[in-house]
Amino acid sequence: MPEKKKTSRLDKVRNFGICAHIDAGKTTTSERILFYTGKEHAIGEVHDGSATMDYLAEEQERGITITAAATTIRWQGHHLNLIDTPGHVDFTAEVERSLRVLDGAVVVFDAVHGVEAQSETVWRQAERYDVPRLCFINKMDRGGADFDASCQSIRERLLANILPLTVPVGAADSFRGIVDLVTMEFVTFSGDQGSDVTRVPVPDDLSEEMQLRRMELLDGLADCDDALMEKVLEEVEPSQDEIHAALRKGVVASKIYPVLAGTALRNAGVQPLLDAIVRYLPSPLDRGSVRGYDPEDPEKEVAFEPKDSEPLCALAFKIISDAHGDLTFVRIYSGSIKQGKGLYNPRLGKHERSMRLLRMHANDREQVDEIGAGQIVAIVGLKHTATGDTLCDRKHPVALESITFPEPVISMAIEPKSTADKDRLEEVLARLAREDPTFRVSVDPETGQTLIAGMGELHLEVLKHRLLRDFRIEANVGKPRVSHRTTVRGAGKAEHTWMRLIASVEQTATVKIGVKPLPSGSGIQFANKASEVDVIKVFADAAEEGARFAADGGLDLGFPVIDVEITLLGGRMHETDSTEVAFQAAAGEAFREACENGGVVILEPLMRFEVTTPADYVGPVSSDLIRRGALIEGDDLRGNLRAIRGTVALNQMFGYSTAVRSLSQGRASYSMQPAGFREVSPEDRKRLTFED
Repeated sequence: MPEKKKTSRLDKVRNFGICAHIDAGKTTTSERILFYTGKEHAIGEVHDGSATMDYLAEEQERGITITAAATTIRWQGHHLNLIDTPGHVDFTAEVERSLRVLDGAVVVFDAVHGVEAQSETVWRQAERYDVPRLCFINKMDRGGADFDASCQSIRERLLANILPLTVPVGAADSFRGIVDLVTMEFVTFSGDQGSDVTRVPVPDDLSEEMQLRRMELLDGLADCDDALMEKVLEEVEPSQDEIHAALRKGVVASKIYPVLAGTALRNAGVQPLLDAIVRYLPSPLDRGSVRGYDPEDPEKEVAFEPKDSEPLCALAFKIISDAHGDLTFVRIYSGSIKQGKGLYNPRLGKHERSMRLLRMHANDREQVDEIGAGQIVAIVGLKHTATGDTLCDRKHPVALESITFPEPVISMAIEPKSTADKDRLEEVLARLAREDPTFRVSVDPETGQTLIAGMGELHLEVLKHRLLRDFRIEANVGKPRVSHRTTVRGAGKAEHTWMRLIASVEQTATVKIGVKPLPSGSGIQFANKASEVDVIKVFADAAEEGARFAADGGLDLGFPVIDVEITLLGGRMHETDSTEVAFQAAAGEAFREACENGGVVILEPLMRFEVTTPADYVGPVSSDLIRRGALIEGDDLRGNLRAIRGTVALNQMFGYSTAVRSLSQGRASYSMQPAGFREVSPEDRKRLTFED
């Protein structure tokens, strides 16, 4: 039987995620949280494939998180919705859509490495959605762990105003526990997997140092709270409640980022982190009303309070293909959803029906009858809703800002081994594309090949394995290829007259188009400067559609056009023979000719890399990177390791994981993230022009 609706006071609800660079210990931290909150009776471990939150076979085999997993837990009378996110850049879309709907986040850092490449990425993603954060310096038990150096890297590389709340005592083999600077207690963890938390006064040999650190904490807090500032200036000792209140105020406003220390693998420091989550991260009430716009009038703002009694406003942020029906994960901002209730999708103008409501615990599910504002739920039965769609009440329509995802940078061909598998392959690819917004499926118009595109080698490899193993599709898969783009070198203009006799009816249009390059990341922009006398609005709209379609088609090379401003400069209409189809076709041809006149440039994906290696192997690793055409921007000392940073063309990094392991006897690791596009070399342009 489905459970009845469980109501939680919204001030006691916390929606938060755990995110970090790969291997910083996100999932290990999540597993301890599940254990200490009583959700699980045994701790799952990433290294032996038993982690609860890494439930996919691919995750268990590789020891990494691939898809964001959600669960619901309770701590100190609070209701917590937790999402454990991936750390690998190929799956950054999972972090993006999770942070879009969360109220807070815990960013985990490796105490040996401090801020790493993907740490910066997730931090910027959180900043984009103004998500308040806590920092957890993990792995204090590792050789080379350095709490202060990690804090300094956060300040320098993330420009974050951090305030340490707990400080580790010792590091590596000498790590003994932490000091709580708010209560001035020495905290140790023992018993059954760290369940017994012991608090005693700070030992005398640590007292002076910790008093100085506490003064730094209070000075930092004083900038966020006037009342606390008065006490600090008057040298009056504030109460613990006053310190907690000031911390909460600063965190909710994203003015400060508290830092806690510990080692999740050795079961130390996670309970204080849980306390900090409920004390300082915001509730849905703290985040305030949800603001969207009227789908019929985008200039008109619509706002609802986070209450069950308000009209429904929810955002679909993740879809999982399931044998029993797709699961659509939804964050409810206002109103409530009942099982069987109709939901309105304003983007599509369609009604959907919630057949079942599920609270998720990784891959397990618990059915509920109704769920209200401030909660995260999975819905079975939505057939048309896509990631980023708003769900609302038809009588009170509202649309929220959608979620934007990066474009794929790598592709490969796939074809069924037999005709019998063709329809099945198309069906499964469509399901995977609906589930993953960064996975694209297309057909090469010249060869007829089906192409799949994603965010990197690992991304496509995981999807390939799912096709072959999970869905049992017999298919041949080609080698990965970089997804190139084109743009224009300079301004260009062209005028084209299109004239055809279609079904004995003459159709004609003349369009004049101008193009010019835009800064990287601008996309395609369109401006209409044609007179209504020459081109009426309906034909101008058709011309825009034709030019954009031509840009997507990629001119003669087949590589989509990016970062170009298209201007409709003018045109001519025939009194009886002009049609929208004619203006679309004329604009497409004029756009292609204008690009040729401006000079077509082929672009390749550029990646920002970070290779972490023992000092003994810096020379061979650097030489290999330079051989691949990498621009090395610098290297940092991190304990006994060095981190080499720079940029390189993605095309040069295929198979790099094997190469860097060979160069370092398996001791180096690396990460990459997209850094835009750059013009290909003359040699590569010749090769690509010849191939395509």
